[in-house]
Amino acid sequence: MMAAVTAARFGAPVLLVEPNEKLGRKLYISGKGRCNVTNWCGLDEFLSNVPRNGKFLYSSISRFLPQDTWNFFEELGVPLKVERGSRVFPQSDRAADIVDALFLELRRRNVVIRQDRVEDFAIQDGRVKAVRTAMGKHTLPCACVILATGGASYPRTGSTGDGYRLAARAGHTIVPPRGSLVPLESQDPCCGQMQGLSLRNVELSIKDQRGKRVYREQGELLFTHFGLSGPLILSASAHLDFSKNQYMAHIDLKPALSEEKLDARLLRDIQDRANQNFSTLLGGLVPHSMVHVMVGRTGIPGDEKARDLRREQRRKLLETLKDFTVSIRGPRPVEEAIVTAGGAKVSEVNPATMESKKIKGLYLAGELLDVDAYTGGFNLQIAWATGYAAGLAAAESWKECGA
Repeated sequence: MMAAVTAARFGAPVLLVEPNEKLGRKLYISGKGRCNVTNWCGLDEFLSNVPRNGKFLYSSISRFLPQDTWNFFEELGVPLKVERGSRVFPQSDRAADIVDALFLELRRRNVVIRQDRVEDFAIQDGRVKAVRTAMGKHTLPCACVILATGGASYPRTGSTGDGYRLAARAGHTIVPPRGSLVPLESQDPCCGQMQGLSLRNVELSIKDQRGKRVYREQGELLFTHFGLSGPLILSASAHLDFSKNQYMAHIDLKPALSEEKLDARLLRDIQDRANQNFSTLLGGLVPHSMVHVMVGRTGIPGDEKARDLRREQRRKLLETLKDFTVSIRGPRPVEEAIVTAGGAKVSEVNPATMESKKIKGLYLAGELLDVDAYTGGFNLQIAWATGYAAGLAAAESWKECGA
C-alpha cells in the first residue's frame, strides 16, 4: 500500500493486485490490534535494532525516517502517540485507522485495486514487461512491478510465500526463510507447570552450547504449554540460529539485587519467618504458580521449616533465583512468527531504489527482503521506508520509459 500510494503520488498509474478481500490484513493484527506504526528514534538507533543486513537499509530509512512516517499518517488524519520504548501507536489504539487511512489515500490517488494473485511475469530483454494473474488468468502489460508480498509468517493474512517464488523466477537468491520474533519451544516440564505465568522485570540471558552469551535484556516473558513467549523471548529469537547451535535460557528472577544483597534478604526472611514452611517462604519470593517448581529445582522439601535451612540449601535457593534455566528445543513454526527472517538476498537489490539487479523494472520491498528487526515498530518502519523507496523509483522509471 505504501509503495502504491507513493508511486501514484509521483504521477504513475498504479494497479495494486491483492489476493485478499481486504487490504492490510496483517496490519489489522499488528501490535495486538493497535498497530505499532513505527519507533520514535533516530537513524543510528533504528539501525542498531536491525540484527541482519542493517547497512542495506541505511539509504531507504534515511530517506523515510520514523518522523516521516509520523507526518505521513498524521497528514492522512490519524493522530499518533508515543508510548513506552518509543513505540508509536494511533491515539485511537485502532489498527483499522491505519488501514483505512491508506485505503482512502489509494482511492484519492486513483489506484486501481484488483482482487487477484500474480502467478508469473513476462521478462523480455532483461526487463519486466507484464504480469500474469492466477484467478483472472489475465496478462497485464506494465512498465514496472513492485513485489511487496510479505514473508511467510501469518499465512492466513496473505503472506503465503508467493514473493519468494516470483523473486526466484527472476533469478534472485532466496535465503531460506525462518521465523524471527517467534516464541520458543522447550521440553522442560516446568513450562507446562507454570503455563500462563508472566514474569516482569526479570533479566533473560541466552547462551549457546559453548556457554557463549548471545542475548541479554531485562523485561517480561511468559511461560506457555509449549515453552516460552513474551517480549523478551520474541526479541531473543532474532539472535538465534538453530541450524548451527543449541541454546539455554537463563532467567535472573531478581536482577535488581546482587548476590550479596539477595543473600542478606534471604537471611532476613528466614529469621523473620523461622517457623514457616519453605514453600510458604518461597511465596514471598516468587509468584504462587512458581513455588512448586522452585521446590523441585532447589531440592528442598516444601514442608521443611525455614529455621532448619542449612547454609548450602540457602545457597542453592540463591543460585536458582539468580539463574533459573530453561532448555530451548527450537522456535515455533514460521507461521507463528511476527516476521520472517531470510528472503531475497539484499546484495542482489539496489539499496537506494529497491530495484532488482537482475531484472530492470522489478522492485522488491518489505519483509520479502532478507532484513528483519526487533519488536517495537521497527519492522513496520522497514515496510514504510522500502515501500516508499520502491514506489518513488518505479514512478521515475515509468516516466523514463515514456509510458
